[in-house]
Amino acid sequence: MSRPAKQRVRQSFEKAAPTYDGAADVQRRICRRLADELPAGLAVADLLDAGCGTGYAQGLLGERFPAARRLGLDLSCAMLHRVAPGCLRLAGDLEHLPLAAASLDLYWSSLAVQWCDLGRTLAEARRVLRPGGHVALATLGPGTFGELRTAFAGVDAYRHTLAFHTPDEVAALAAAAGFVAVDVRRSAETAHYPDFRSLLKAVKAVGANQIGDGRRTGLMSRAAFARAEAAGERLRTPDGLPLGYDVIHLHARCP
Repeated sequence: MSRPAKQRVRQSFEKAAPTYDGAADVQRRICRRLADELPAGLAVADLLDAGCGTGYAQGLLGERFPAARRLGLDLSCAMLHRVAPGCLRLAGDLEHLPLAAASLDLYWSSLAVQWCDLGRTLAEARRVLRPGGHVALATLGPGTFGELRTAFAGVDAYRHTLAFHTPDEVAALAAAAGFVAVDVRRSAETAHYPDFRSLLKAVKAVGANQIGDGRRTGLMSRAAFARAEAAGERLRTPDGLPLGYDVIHLHARCP
C-alpha cells in the first residue's frame, strides 16, 4: 500500500505544528478512548508514545503510569518542541525505531501509523517490546474522509485521501508481526465545519493533507473547486459539513 514520502510527511507536520492543537478535537477524542481501553493491571516500567505529535497522550499516560519512564518519538522536530517536559523526546521513524530490542512494556501510538508501512511498523513494535508487553494503537480505516472523496468524485480523477487498511488487514498484519491476543475494534468519529473551505483548512491544520502518489500537483481551477464545494454542500447536516473518521483500535500482546 503506497505511502507519501517521509520527507513530505515531515514537512507537512512541521508546518502544522503551530496549528495542530487548535484543530485536533477529533484526534483528542480518539486518543482518550484508546487510553480508556488499556487493560487494568498493566505493569509498565518503560513506554513509547510513537508518533507523539505535540504530546497530548503524555498527560494521559503519565496519569495512568506515573512511575514509568516515558518516551515520545515523532518524525517532526517542530512537533517535539511542543511536548511538555516530563518525557524523553526522540526524533525518529516508526519503521526504524532508535531503540534497543526488548526495551519497552507498552508501545502506544494514536493516529500516526497510517503514514507508515504498517507491517514494518508493527514488526518494529514487536522488536522493542519485552515478553508480555502490550501494543495499543489507533489508526484510520477506509471510511475516513469519505466526504472528500464524494466532493471531488465528479471533479477530477486524482486521489484526495490516503488508502487505509481494513480492520481485518490490521489484525492480520499484527498476527504476522508475531503478536498474540489480537483485539481490533472499530468506531466512528465526525467533525463538523461551517463551510467547505473551513473543512479543507482543518485537514491541513492537522497535517493530514499528504496523500502520496496520485495526488494533484497543480492548482485547481476556480470552476473545479466550485463544483467540489457544491458537492460537499449536498452533504450538509444541521451541525454543518461533516468529515468522518473511520477509527480502528488495535490491542495485542507480545508473547
